[in-house]
Amino acid sequence: TVTDPYQPLEKKYCLTRFCLKQLLKHDFPVSIQTKSNLVLRDKDIISRFSDAEVGVTVTTLNDDERKLLEPQAPSIEKRLDTIKKLSDEGIKTYIFFGPVYPTVEVKDLPEIIKRFSETGASMILVDSLHLKKGVWESINKKLFSNQKTLEIFTRRLFEDKNYYTLIFDEIDKQSRRYGLRVEKAF
Repeated sequence: TVTDPYQPLEKKYCLTRFCLKQLLKHDFPVSIQTKSNLVLRDKDIISRFSDAEVGVTVTTLNDDERKLLEPQAPSIEKRLDTIKKLSDEGIKTYIFFGPVYPTVEVKDLPEIIKRFSETGASMILVDSLHLKKGVWESINKKLFSNQKTLEIFTRRLFEDKNYYTLIFDEIDKQSRRYGLRVEKAF
């Protein structure tokens, strides 16, 4: 897919589950990326592939920010727990840490990466916030009521050109401590 295969309607229609069953007939490699813990429903199928991986998107460990910018998505704890449960089943997992919210501080990264390592994920795929057409306008509307967060986003996205370089460098450094592979997404 080119979108999260575990949208809310998946719970009712089971289209992703059906597709996985069809792919399993030919043991076709699968790579799933989602924000949803609904993927756990299909771990019985995913675990039977000889080549499967599941990535879960995490943009921040601050669930208040998640509620503001991703109000319909599962909590951060549910996402981390999803990775842990899949990893415990022997399914290859990774965390898509992206886009890293501009409110993430370099000093926060040791704890963030430690939390990621505790899930059993084998890799962290990292991305910055790309301001494609319409993205900033959408963020600006969501953050309008939270002036402090809006100011941080504005400064780091438009003024502080070294912010993501520092973030990526620290993620790389901290990930090596835990034996986690790191890749930049784009």
